[in-house]
Amino acid sequence: MHFTVLVPARLASTRLPNKPLADIAGVPMVVRVAQRVAHLGADQVVVAADDARIVQACQAHGVQALLTRTDHASGSDRLAEACQLLALPDDAMVVNVQGDEPLIDPQLVRAVAELLNASPGVSISTAAHAIDNVADFHNPNVVKVVCNAAGLAHYFSRAPMPFPRDTPAQLPHPAPLRHIGIYGYRVGFLRQFPNLAQAPTELTECLEQLRALWHGHQIAVHISLQAPPAGVDTPEDLARVRQAFAETPAQV
Repeated sequence: MHFTVLVPARLASTRLPNKPLADIAGVPMVVRVAQRVAHLGADQVVVAADDARIVQACQAHGVQALLTRTDHASGSDRLAEACQLLALPDDAMVVNVQGDEPLIDPQLVRAVAELLNASPGVSISTAAHAIDNVADFHNPNVVKVVCNAAGLAHYFSRAPMPFPRDTPAQLPHPAPLRHIGIYGYRVGFLRQFPNLAQAPTELTECLEQLRALWHGHQIAVHISLQAPPAGVDTPEDLARVRQAFAETPAQV
């Protein structure tokens, strides 16, 4: 199996300025992410950055990085440009790992790549895990996914789904699934994606993956046995991750 890991990184962040360059035990966060997934069997791990300072920080630590445009509307657009710069063929596979997840499980990344590799005709692979509490089920910030018998996504939503009509205060059975924001893509699809019209469902839910479903692309879903560690969005998140590296540097 051959695939590339792409790590998109934007310097601007409203809640945590210069987030990709935030120091974690002496190393910029985006470099920590690249190092985390460096040994899972990918052909290459490449940071797709929007600022030369990110590229320079990566290169200083031996991480491959590309400078992409600053005006991309979405992370998928940035990935598409990176594929172009890397001259990847349409049948190549890439896995998108966010640059703010320094504790991501490398085996989850590989599982998403393996699922796409084993699913001919599928444009995207992603992941989910079972929701085990009612609060998360009803939380609009927790994105849910419903799959069919073949493990393909029916729909993604911020609403609780499938909704248990007769027992609305309880979780449905089997357990509902929380979407994990990691994606595997076929490069040919990524090249098409920026030119696809936004879907009404995408605009309503503010979920970009709904554009792919709207236009008839299939999304295969890997079911993880556990939730991944949370990424870094706020100063509090950064403090948590720094503490994890301070406590168990050899394990994280």
